[in-house]
Amino acid sequence: MERHLDMELKELREKILLMGGSVESQLEDALLALTERNSDVAIRVVENDLRVNKLDVEIDEACLRLLALQQPTAGDLRFITTAMKISTELERMSDLAENIAERAIELNKEPQLKPYIDIPRMAHWTIRMVKESLDAFVGRDAALARKVCRDDDFVDDLTEQLFRELVSFMLEDPRTITRAIRLTFIGKYFERIADHATNVAELVVYMVEGKIIRHMSQESPDDGFAMTSP
Repeated sequence: MERHLDMELKELREKILLMGGSVESQLEDALLALTERNSDVAIRVVENDLRVNKLDVEIDEACLRLLALQQPTAGDLRFITTAMKISTELERMSDLAENIAERAIELNKEPQLKPYIDIPRMAHWTIRMVKESLDAFVGRDAALARKVCRDDDFVDDLTEQLFRELVSFMLEDPRTITRAIRLTFIGKYFERIADHATNVAELVVYMVEGKIIRHMSQESPDDGFAMTSP
């Protein structure tokens, strides 16, 4: 017979996935709002942040209730604490998606500065990192989680490349400064979202292996501080 705790953990997992799916949709819509110059879609991204905030609160409450009433141990305890932290990471991603949408609305009021090439590449890579970090959580897949951590380097490289290109626009023509700065912000927002996806992946490694790999090199799979309890 299935434990009552197992049922509640299943519900918690489903809420994390629902929240993650909402964030993924926000990111895709934020990119669409920019590349298609569609401010209506951008407004939808901003409005959907409220839904993500509500899920964040519900997940926190569920986790605290489980910790207080069920007194979980070992793997269950790691799962619950990880879920609580992942919801926080997802809520921050949602805020950044809202920021991207707001910059898109501002940019859509002016002529397009340049063809969007690097930002869509960065965005698609980042969205994949978010999805794979959540897949790793659901599948308890530490190997996939470590891959997400390594993938963050590519987003960092694209951010630096975008920044250099936009600086050249600003130097050549001061009239482009406002638009270039807004695009720089968008690139930085996607970089930060990738960082949050990396944080989720690091949490998954902790949940599965009991190892804390924050601030550690991803080159060695044995890096990290092993935790025997919980």
